[in-house]
Amino acid sequence: MKSALLWVIMTAIVCGLVLGILYGLVGKVDFTVRHLSSPVTSFPSTWRGFSSAQPCNAASGATVRQCAAYLAPASSETTWTMRTTFPEYMVALGTIVGSVLFSFFGGIGIACLPLGLIFSFIRRPKAVITHSQYIKEATELGKKARELKKTADALHQEERSGNKGRKWRKNVKVVEKELLLLEEDMKALEEMYPQGEKAETAWALTVLGYLAKLVLGVVGLIVSVAWVAHIVIYLLIDPPLSPFLNEVFIKLDDVWGLLGTAAFAFFCFYLLLAVITGAMMVGMRLVFITIHPMKWGGTLMNSFLFNVGLILLCSISVIQFCTTAFGYYAQATAAQEIFGHTLESLRGIKYLYKYNLFQYAFVIFAGVTFVYYAAFGWKKKKPSGRLVLSN
Repeated sequence: MKSALLWVIMTAIVCGLVLGILYGLVGKVDFTVRHLSSPVTSFPSTWRGFSSAQPCNAASGATVRQCAAYLAPASSETTWTMRTTFPEYMVALGTIVGSVLFSFFGGIGIACLPLGLIFSFIRRPKAVITHSQYIKEATELGKKARELKKTADALHQEERSGNKGRKWRKNVKVVEKELLLLEEDMKALEEMYPQGEKAETAWALTVLGYLAKLVLGVVGLIVSVAWVAHIVIYLLIDPPLSPFLNEVFIKLDDVWGLLGTAAFAFFCFYLLLAVITGAMMVGMRLVFITIHPMKWGGTLMNSFLFNVGLILLCSISVIQFCTTAFGYYAQATAAQEIFGHTLESLRGIKYLYKYNLFQYAFVIFAGVTFVYYAAFGWKKKKPSGRLVLSN
């Protein structure tokens, strides 16, 4: 307990020093502005000396008039430097960490989320199996369960002996993955052979559930395609081809005051769902990433904490991403002031957002995942016959 507390205190001190040094050195924003000037003159009795081509006052003998930004020469541009507040700087650093996770997990999840629901409908049980088929499948799953238990007991013995190296952790993750697949097969078997007095009702609800997944998958696919298309049309192409979803939100606001805001919130929340789906999907395919599934009535506390932490890290990035993507709709808001002007002008990190690096990464991951998952994701992954553990 004492060593853990000391470790936490030392970590907090080191992090505080690093953040303080970074803030002191590069915690400034550089705004590109135009230096405009105009001499003072008495209030004129007539306005004949002013026109759209010459809207500025001129001192006696002066030939350069720079009070209009549109007419001012390029030499009038200058850099206005000011120090940002420490909370804004912390938000900016958190946004970078969250943007890396968001670009990776969100790009993967925005393709896997709708396709997973659609493929779940495709892999659905078509009919109720017979009792003999149920016994056969249950016996096979029982054998796999006993093998998993035997392997888990062996790993538990290694843990007690203090042998918790890299190979042990890798083997634990392999067992966790196989256990998750086994639980999914058990659930599928129960769906194919409903039991009890309300077996027919349970089967009807199962069919309706898969139909709901199909509908949600189609809706999600439309939203995912709209997101990717909007990023390409509005963010990656300069100048933007169209405001696209910005115009949709504005027209929805014209129909009812909060309808556009609700649609804006839905698209933001959809990105968070995509992040969780992407983290789950990557964990299922990469051994070095721990799986943290969210299941109704069966979610472990560490999975709750992991997903909550992931949402908190990515939520700031989602806000920044949506503020940039819906800049036309969110103009003149506090979010755009923080995540648009300040973040994109902060020293050291402004180039990450100036050149849309995270947006490019998001679209690339989404495109590659869509092709891969559409080609291979519809195949149901079965638990392996025998566990292959690292020696």
